[in-house]
Amino acid sequence: MKKQKNIYFSLTVCLLLVSAVFAFARGGQESGKQESFVYETRGPQGEPPASYESITLTKADTEKLKAGNYKAAILMHTSADWTNAVIAGAEAQFKALGIKVVAVTDAEMDPNKQRTDIETTLALKPDIIITLVIDPVSGAVALRQAVDKGAKIVLISNLPSGFVHGKDYAGIVTDDLFQMGKATAEMIGDSLNGKGDVALIFHDAAYYVTNQRDKAVEAVLKRDYPGIRIVTKKGIANPSDGDTIASAIITQFPNVQAIYAPWDTIAEGVVAGVRAAGRKDIGVFTMDLGANNAMDLVKGGNMKGMVADLPFVLGETLAKMGALSVLNKPTPAFVTVPAIKVDKTNIGTQWEKSLNRPLPRDVRSAM
Repeated sequence: MKKQKNIYFSLTVCLLLVSAVFAFARGGQESGKQESFVYETRGPQGEPPASYESITLTKADTEKLKAGNYKAAILMHTSADWTNAVIAGAEAQFKALGIKVVAVTDAEMDPNKQRTDIETTLALKPDIIITLVIDPVSGAVALRQAVDKGAKIVLISNLPSGFVHGKDYAGIVTDDLFQMGKATAEMIGDSLNGKGDVALIFHDAAYYVTNQRDKAVEAVLKRDYPGIRIVTKKGIANPSDGDTIASAIITQFPNVQAIYAPWDTIAEGVVAGVRAAGRKDIGVFTMDLGANNAMDLVKGGNMKGMVADLPFVLGETLAKMGALSVLNKPTPAFVTVPAIKVDKTNIGTQWEKSLNRPLPRDVRSAM
């Protein structure tokens, strides 16, 4: 999906992000040190994840919410297919609970605008605020005003600096990042029947979401596919460099059979680079859904597999967390939604399951 297209490469500030408990258990070939890898997504303080399915409301809860005339604001960091699906899920759930959405904003990946959005929205007196903070420092300053006014804060992925669960925020909801990496590794390994040369492109920036996903791909390949040889790992900072990096990989490692790209925008360039080299035998694997990659997938091109999350479900879960919080009911600190595998055989159903909208008409026609 398109969330990373806007989230990852549009960052204009240095994100002080949630630390992840992710490192691969190996003999320290690069660092010379033995490291440990926790095979699950962990929260900002190392919390084990709660499932989105555990976030439920009773009939009595719903009746209280409908009688309470509560208001909510959805203050997003950017605009994309992914954020639109999150918003749609949250709005649908709030409507079912009788909670009025009084504001939906787009900070355009600008922390200053996000701070203004938060401060402006406070005039509408929302009881619940859903947001993904761009800069945890400035975001914390702005959200502190909301906390002081009694608003319940539900966060997507990132933790504002100094915020304490149960006191300052109801909880964090995010993708199951390890499962996304694991599913991608499985698609790569299974496509090669457990044996072959693979190149990994990783996001060369300190960003919680992509860092965990990239490390999980490598860790699972090494743990579960001993016949897979990772011939190179190439960092990428500019998503437009996907074709250049793919070309370099093919030149240096002509026997490579699969290339992993961190998200769909980069994967588009990788597919282009592989195609330009005339290498129909190289499979490309990525995370998140994009129409161009979907088209290449259904046409039998180099794109062989994608892994997606469930942003509509994530939005529903965020709304439920906020609703429980205004009722002063306990909510877990860290909640995850699952990942799904997408290939040529299931893209029609999986696309709709992820984004809650049909596969683009031109892609469906190409099927």
